[in-house]
Amino acid sequence: MVDNTIFTIGGESLMCGDRYSAYGGCNIGGSSSINAGLYFEPPASDWDNFHPDGWKSADVEAATQRLYERQASVEVTSPDNVQSSYEAVREWIVDGAGYSEVNINDEADRKNAVFGHTLYDYQNGQRGGPVTTYLQSALQRPNFLLQSNVTVIRAVRTGSKATGVLATVNGVDTIINLTQTGRVVFSGGAIFSPSLLIHSGIGPADTLTTLSQAGALDPALSPSSWINNSDVGAHLFDNPNTFIELSSPEIKSYTYSYDSPIQSDEDLYLTNRSGPYSYAGQTSVFWTYINHTDTPPTGLQGTVGTAGAFGFSNESTITLNIYGTSGLLSTGTVGLTQNAATGKFTPGPAAGFFYSDPAGRDADDIAQFILDIFSALDKSGSGLVPLNIAQDATKEEIKTYITTPSSYAVGLVNHWSSSCRIGKCVDAQTRVVGMDNLHVIDASILAPLTVNPQFGVMVAGEKGAELIKGLSSSNISVGAEETVAVNLSSR
Repeated sequence: MVDNTIFTIGGESLMCGDRYSAYGGCNIGGSSSINAGLYFEPPASDWDNFHPDGWKSADVEAATQRLYERQASVEVTSPDNVQSSYEAVREWIVDGAGYSEVNINDEADRKNAVFGHTLYDYQNGQRGGPVTTYLQSALQRPNFLLQSNVTVIRAVRTGSKATGVLATVNGVDTIINLTQTGRVVFSGGAIFSPSLLIHSGIGPADTLTTLSQAGALDPALSPSSWINNSDVGAHLFDNPNTFIELSSPEIKSYTYSYDSPIQSDEDLYLTNRSGPYSYAGQTSVFWTYINHTDTPPTGLQGTVGTAGAFGFSNESTITLNIYGTSGLLSTGTVGLTQNAATGKFTPGPAAGFFYSDPAGRDADDIAQFILDIFSALDKSGSGLVPLNIAQDATKEEIKTYITTPSSYAVGLVNHWSSSCRIGKCVDAQTRVVGMDNLHVIDASILAPLTVNPQFGVMVAGEKGAELIKGLSSSNISVGAEETVAVNLSSR
């Protein structure tokens, strides 16, 4: 299970290296070009419960439909693909725990006790996403330029107006100037975009002071021109994850090997883009909620992979990933760490924040979720047996397990979001608070979602483009051309 990812097979050239203290894609398309491509439409409640006016479900409905027109979701049920665990998990979760089997995106608003096949943004057995859709049409525009081997450092600004972008282009620091009506859009992801803002003199006052004293801010930008905003980089979110290893004599696991694939599977993929290598290794997914009287409910998700992990990797073992999702209370911050050798500041998640809510509600909810589904194992007839957590474990024992760091618990999922939220760090038009023409559109502006974030981030891209186009048409004369600089170095 752990061998079918870019992180274990020498994909460093697509990663961010010393620019970023977490896993993330620094390539064309960012992390959408290297992740599993799971593609689930968020339920309307994610927009209505956790986002401000202008970003409610009715507000993003048109953007969602435009996204579907560009990038459909694909359900993988082909016998050429790995499906041996699907029926066993279905017996457990549907027959035993009473969940409903649905097509996940056909009934996107149903996330309480639902189960189904995973959905992907793939096309014809190959990765889809923004590079294969939006980028291709953008490349046809005469006023669009894509340039690689570029690392954006910060915006260049005078007061509230961005006048350009400072970037390292082919190893040389270069200022890319805007036109008088130009706009800058940062799309570096939930860790990199706040760093770009802070380096632009926009962020928490103490952090700006530290960077200024180290000479990392624009020397022409006096402290009186700083935009002090403690919400820049705050509320950073990732899903707390627990691996649960499951075994059954009825299951045949499948371990992906890119160095030495099974010959017939290699032939299937190279000949007609089918078979196990035409999709990532998740076969089924399920969700439910735990209700609360004082807040919206907590979302819980399970995703099943095709093989075991770490110490549990025999031929009849699969891995269940358990996530906490929307409604969790624990968040962190984007921290900047200075490299002693270079003097540069590298962004990354500050000290661990999983299960950090004072009352311990997040851990309690996730432990209850696991307890509930474990209670359905015996009555399901699935034959599945958990290996790394005892099937009869108490709620307190489960809570202790999931909150104790190990190879199986308290791990990063790298679903980073929420560090530049709408209404706090950017306004409802995606403009950075205090700026006229600097925007952020990526996972950082969204609250935590019930589902994997990629679909929601692409909706934000559609909606953000719509909003910026509206702003531009209101202050640019007919026929004038606007320059938009976009950073694509990360998620």
